Amino acid sequence: MAPLTRKLARDLLRIKGQAIAIALVVAVGVLLQVMQSGLVVSLEETRRAYYERYRLADVYAPVTRAPGRLLEDLQEIQGVAAVELRVTGAARIDLPGVSVPVRARALSLRDLPRLNAVLVTAGRALTGDRPDEILLLDSFAKAHGLGPGDRIQATMNGARHAFRIAGLAMSPEFLYTTAPGEMVPDDGRFAVLLMAPDAIAAVFDMEGAFNEVLLSTARGVEAAGVIAEVDHLLENYGGAGAFALADLPSDTYITQEINGLRQVSHVVPPVFMAVAAFLLYIVISRMIQAERREIGLLKAFGYSNWEVGSHYLRLVMIISLGGAVLGGVAGILAGRALVDVYLLYYKFPFLVFRLDPSSFAIGFGASLLAASAGGLLVLRRVFELTPAVAMRPAAPADFSRARPFGGALARALDQPTRMVLRRLAREPLRMSGAVAGVGAATALAAAMASILAGFDDMVELTFGDIDRSDLMVSFIHPVAEQVRFDLAALPGVIEVEPFRVVDAVMVNGRNSYRGVINGMVEQPRLYRAVDAGTRPIAIRGDGLILATGLAQELKVGPGQMVTLDVREGRRPKVEVQVSAVAESLIGSPAFMQIAALNRLLSEPGRISGAYLRVDASRADETYRRLKDMPQVAGVAIKAESRAALRKMMDQGAGAMRYVMAAIAGVITFGVIYNAARVAQAERERDLAGLRVLGFTRSEVAFVLLGELAFVTLLALPVGALGGYGLSFAVSAGFSTDLYQIPASFGLASFGQATAIVILAALVSGWAVKRDIDRTDLVQALKSRE
Repeated sequence: MAPLTRKLARDLLRIKGQAIAIALVVAVGVLLQVMQSGLVVSLEETRRAYYERYRLADVYAPVTRAPGRLLEDLQEIQGVAAVELRVTGAARIDLPGVSVPVRARALSLRDLPRLNAVLVTAGRALTGDRPDEILLLDSFAKAHGLGPGDRIQATMNGARHAFRIAGLAMSPEFLYTTAPGEMVPDDGRFAVLLMAPDAIAAVFDMEGAFNEVLLSTARGVEAAGVIAEVDHLLENYGGAGAFALADLPSDTYITQEINGLRQVSHVVPPVFMAVAAFLLYIVISRMIQAERREIGLLKAFGYSNWEVGSHYLRLVMIISLGGAVLGGVAGILAGRALVDVYLLYYKFPFLVFRLDPSSFAIGFGASLLAASAGGLLVLRRVFELTPAVAMRPAAPADFSRARPFGGALARALDQPTRMVLRRLAREPLRMSGAVAGVGAATALAAAMASILAGFDDMVELTFGDIDRSDLMVSFIHPVAEQVRFDLAALPGVIEVEPFRVVDAVMVNGRNSYRGVINGMVEQPRLYRAVDAGTRPIAIRGDGLILATGLAQELKVGPGQMVTLDVREGRRPKVEVQVSAVAESLIGSPAFMQIAALNRLLSEPGRISGAYLRVDASRADETYRRLKDMPQVAGVAIKAESRAALRKMMDQGAGAMRYVMAAIAGVITFGVIYNAARVAQAERERDLAGLRVLGFTRSEVAFVLLGELAFVTLLALPVGALGGYGLSFAVSAGFSTDLYQIPASFGLASFGQATAIVILAALVSGWAVKRDIDRTDLVQALKSRE
């Protein structure tokens, strides 16, 4: 074995603690890169295969009622590859043991559909000769323990029907299932019934007609042109406006998830690589300073600058490569574990974690590049040292210009404390670097603590300040406003607040968003629009209130105009002024006074549902009476919605915040531990000298650990400022169109970060003190400065 190779092994063994800490930081970056990229590839490839295998449509066109003879005209549209006509309608399922009615959607399904086929997971497919048989969505059936052969009752088109479950099915159209008007998925609160075409046509009076068109486009054809032709063809039949697959709610949610994972994989790993490069720079700088004599001897014996420099560069590369390998393995394990989490909310028939080969190349390449950057910055010092200069001790530091440390303060402090303060005063640049490093770790920990608090604040704002009702009742179709009095007369109902929901496309220049307009009373009490200070916003009759996320999407503010392209009724298209921007962390709602919205539609006195406040002691009686009202499509209980959102935050995509918090803890410990180790190595001879002069072990440890304590305390306010700014960037990374996470930086977040930093400092201090107590005084005093 070559001499430099043996020295490399000894150096790695000597700094094993620091090497492991740095390798862990590198491993975290590679772990995220491999895990996130693998999840992106897995979700994208599984989605693509699922869509292709079951022929998911590219364009959806709802219509009030159109004759089946239009099929030929639709097929002749340029760019259309296949057309499927179907009947769809709202339904309500009554299950024994379930106190509230469950919303459902009924769809026609032919034996061999051209588009939107389904996967039968249990039982058998529909035969067409049994009008009382249905296929039930697999996730809903499992949530209620239903299976083939069971019977359920459903109310459709005002009449109650009994059905036998022929089988269970999964569909790419319902990867992410939520009840209409809700954002949080809950398998047990929304069902899909698949029926034979003749059976569903009889139920909804659609014999020889259809009310939805599915189209697939030829390869390379843009959906926009097809949508325009379809809208023109269906305009006279009550067409509600065709839309592309990207606007299908299920596809929207999975796309947001994939884009969020991709963004994290592009942004977060470089942060960890930069931290690793900084730590390696500190370690290698200290090693070169401490091994001046050895470097001089190596050069005197004929080793070239490149041979000596490559020795230290190899040290850096081994640490970095070890961390990269560890991160790669951990990334695979973490990715496979998270796949099961995604199957809870995205209903794929299977989801296998697939590795992205490029993620390994990027992760390993980035880690080695970061390590090289950290090492190359200090290797120039190796080239600058000549053997004669290197073998002489370095020139002592010049403290002649430093202010003397004395006076009453010096007399009041003991000797070890004065040593600590003198070191801080005489080496401000070195101490500033240490403070900056620990401050950066504190900022990262504080930002992650604020994200944890932000998720809680999102839930509290949504279900405390905005939604103050107990339940939401939705109707199958808009009904007369007088129905509110029927609701108010139900037993246990304390307060009723009606609302109207209308599908619309909001446009500002080139920016558009397809969503809903929420018609509300002028001074809502049960469901409110609030500003950033959670103060209620009055719903004016001459303007539109947009949620913050929606306003940013449309790039519009108060006083500006937005075009509303309503997709219901007479389908008016008008310009409306934005009167205010509301704080909303769930979805992207828009609000308008209900009377003004009804005037816009020329449908006065119509409501889509109502928010209710009920007496908790009589809630079950209220639910039973609501089940007997045929116009009620479903009931959403706020407590259940809140629990479903909390579950999604803790077990679904939101669980990533816990991973990030753990990663922040690893980085915090790595930075502080390395700072303590570097300080120990730099002062090892001084500390041994103090022991010889009669200082106790505790006093000697205090000299070093007191410095670490001062650095940590000075870094806390620096970390507070940095954490405040970083929390906004991290919250933006976690936010999607489904939910927005506020940057909730407060005393609690800073307190949690402080606790993490202090714990890391205590553990690091304990490890350093243990080594100080074991120091060989004779060997330490023999070392030359």
